[in-house]
Amino acid sequence: MERYVVERLFDGENVHKDVLLTVENGVISSLSTNIGADDTQYLSGTLVPGFIDIQVNGGGGVQFNQAPSVEALHTIVKAHRDHGTTSMLPTIITDSFDVMEKGANAVAEYRKQYPHAVVGVHFEGPHLSIAKKGMHNPECIRQIEERDFALFCRKDLGKVLLTVAPESVSPEMIKRLTDAGVIVSLGHTNATAEMCQESFQAGATGVTHLYNAMSQLTGRSPGLVGTALLNEDVYCGLIVDHIHVHPMNSKLAIKSKGPNRTMLITDAMAPVGSNIDHFFYQGIKVFRDSYKLTLADGTIAGSVLSMIEAVQNTHFDLNIDLLETVQMASLTPARFLGISESIGQLKEGCIANMLLLNDDLTIQQIWQHGKPKK
Repeated sequence: MERYVVERLFDGENVHKDVLLTVENGVISSLSTNIGADDTQYLSGTLVPGFIDIQVNGGGGVQFNQAPSVEALHTIVKAHRDHGTTSMLPTIITDSFDVMEKGANAVAEYRKQYPHAVVGVHFEGPHLSIAKKGMHNPECIRQIEERDFALFCRKDLGKVLLTVAPESVSPEMIKRLTDAGVIVSLGHTNATAEMCQESFQAGATGVTHLYNAMSQLTGRSPGLVGTALLNEDVYCGLIVDHIHVHPMNSKLAIKSKGPNRTMLITDAMAPVGSNIDHFFYQGIKVFRDSYKLTLADGTIAGSVLSMIEAVQNTHFDLNIDLLETVQMASLTPARFLGISESIGQLKEGCIANMLLLNDDLTIQQIWQHGKPKK
């Protein structure tokens, strides 16, 4: 049992001051104002839920597509944990079925020991639009087959998030997927607003990296951007690195969707947490130039953003309230995934995934499943 007297604790919804936090077997067992208990450690700063990133392609110098293995997951998880991410969805971007299956097998094996660190898997493709493929390999973009459906519906993967384009996946298939428990998000699409609306009505609940690789909002064509902003129940992932999205558009999205439907994501690639200046995806070289990743033709290819940087950028640069910012990095993605009863909050019965932040939002300490990690 560990006991901490916390100067400020944000439980995901409310702030508590001078609170006694008790952790047993990795789980928060109590929160109390009775701070006179013995054997306590004082935590000066703000204790917040660990961050949850639903789109992590790589880290620590490793790209998951290139090394879909348990060993790669260990490296990726550690690289992102050092920057505040205590739970994630490793992401397999458009690739062959063999790579998708190997990635799924690695996630299933890893989760046997660390189910609260890797809470599932995100398949970003391959059922996308060629017109909005971004860095995705067009040779691997294809329609859903029965073997794909079976893979997405495996019960040993935790939460399965699937990014699809309405042009490639019908409303009937989206309903079939969501009825089976798959979380469907729209992205890499040039679909009309009407097509997107049909997909949401069929069960899609999210939008992958809002503004990027999708039909845009114009005066006579709302596109996916306009449709997502208008639908109050739709969750939107947002990359706040000021490269993928102009800061004014980031503020517009947060103002429109609010902290309950905006999720901070990284779309992080292999260089995060490492000093490598390039990596490969299906033999294609991706170049790093400071905070930007591009293909040789200039196409943006993911990010080198960490979650703590996303939080700092959102709070300090966009002037978004700190508690709302933290919520977008923790409780909101947990609710999107349907796991907020166990992570994304610091309440009795929740996993003790926690971060202690200074006033400048640097990380003092990290706990994963109750164990200090820094």
